[in-house]
Amino acid sequence: MAGRNGRTVRDLRRANRTAVLQRLYFDGPLSRFELGPVTGLSSGSVSNVVADLVADGLLEEAGSVDSDGGRPRTLLRVAPGSGHMIGVDVGETRVRIELFDLTLTELARTERPLTHQGYDVEVIVGHIRDGITEVLATAEIAPEQLLGVGIGVPGIVEHAPDRGTVVHGQTIGWDAVPLEALLRDGSPLPDTVPYFIDNGAKTLGQAEMWFGAGRGARNAVVVLFGSGVGACLVTPEAEHGRAVEWGHLTVRVRGRRCRCGALGCLEAYAGAESLLERWGEQGGRPPADTDEETALAAMLAAAYPAGGGAADPVALAVLEETAEYLGAGLSDLINLFQPERILIGGWAGLQLGARFLPAVRRHAVSYALRHPAERVTIDLGRLGPDAVTVGAAILPLADFFARGGRRAEPVPEGPAPAWRAALRERAPQ
Repeated sequence: MAGRNGRTVRDLRRANRTAVLQRLYFDGPLSRFELGPVTGLSSGSVSNVVADLVADGLLEEAGSVDSDGGRPRTLLRVAPGSGHMIGVDVGETRVRIELFDLTLTELARTERPLTHQGYDVEVIVGHIRDGITEVLATAEIAPEQLLGVGIGVPGIVEHAPDRGTVVHGQTIGWDAVPLEALLRDGSPLPDTVPYFIDNGAKTLGQAEMWFGAGRGARNAVVVLFGSGVGACLVTPEAEHGRAVEWGHLTVRVRGRRCRCGALGCLEAYAGAESLLERWGEQGGRPPADTDEETALAAMLAAAYPAGGGAADPVALAVLEETAEYLGAGLSDLINLFQPERILIGGWAGLQLGARFLPAVRRHAVSYALRHPAERVTIDLGRLGPDAVTVGAAILPLADFFARGGRRAEPVPEGPAPAWRAALRERAPQ
C-alpha cells in the first residue's frame, strides 16, 4: 500500500535497511542504541531492521561496550564475506582487475599490460573476461556470490535502455562501442550478475569521496591525470559524481592537435602523452620502447636528478610549462564550479606528486577569480594507483546499498535483453 507521498511499505523498509547498512559501513561498529540517533530511526525500527539484516547474513557481532549501569551493549558491523565485487580499471597502460569483499578488502588481483594492440576492443574485452575468471579462481569465490562488476573506462558512457551500456571513446578510437553487450557475450558470469560501466574519472572520484581525501566535502572536483586528463564533479545535486570532459577544453586557439582530433585542447598540453611528446620535440631524449609510466619516470629523473646533479633543462622547462597549463585548467574548474576541494589522482598525478603540486597551485590561483580561489584547497588524492578499481567496485556496492542490501533482481524471462540487440547491431552485415 502506498502512503500519501507515494512510498510503499516496501520502499520504507528498503530505506531503513539502507540507512542502517550505510551507517555501520562508514562509522561502525556501533550498538543498536547508537544506531537510533545517527539514522533517525526509532529503537523499535532499529531492532527490526537489525534482526532482518542479521538473518540475511549482512551483519555480525563485533564485541561489546559497557553501558551506563546496564548490561554491555553488543556492537554490530557489516559482515565482510556477505558479498563480493569486482573492480576493473581500463587504463592507458594496463587493464587492472581486482576482487573485493563487501568491506572493500582486496582478495585477489591481476593485470594485463596494453602493448602494441592498444585499445583494440576485442583485446580489452578478452582481458576483462580472463581477469574476472582469474581473480574468482584465485580467491575461490563462485561467480554467483558477486554483487556485480564495476568498470572504469575512458570516454563518455551512455546508459541506453534499448542498447545496454555504450562507450564513446573518441580519443581511443571507440565509436559507440556496446561494451556491456560484448562482455555479456561469452561472459564467465551468469546473466544475473550486473555490470556497472562508467567513466574512469568518475570511479576515481567515487573512491576519493567515499574513502579518500574528498570525504566530508559537499563540493569537490577529482582530477584524473594520466595519459590524458579528465575530471569528476561532485555537488549536492550530483552526489555520486558526474564525469566532465575537462581535458577537451580549448586552452590555445589553433594550438597543438589533441588525440581527439581538435586543436588546442588542455589534454594536448597537460596529459602525460603530450608531455613526453613535447620533451622529444624540443630536443629531449625520451627512452625508446618503454611504456608511458617508465618514460615519465625517466623524464622526472632528468628534470630533478638525485644527488644534486645537473638537471635536463628541456625536461625541466616542459614540466614547468605543463604545471602552468594544468593550473590554468584547474582555474576553469574553480571559476565554473567553485569547489571546496580539488584532488589530483591518476598514475601521472601520483608520479609528479608533491614536487609538482606547489607550481600547479600557484598557477591555478593566479588564473582564477580571487573569491573562489581563496576558498578552495588543491591536494593529491590519497588512494594511490588502485583508486579507479576501488571506485569501480563501489558502483555495484552503491547499488546494493540503494536496494537495502538486496541483490539485483534476476532478468525476467521474455524478450531478449538489450545487450543481445546491441550485439546484433554490431554484427557485420
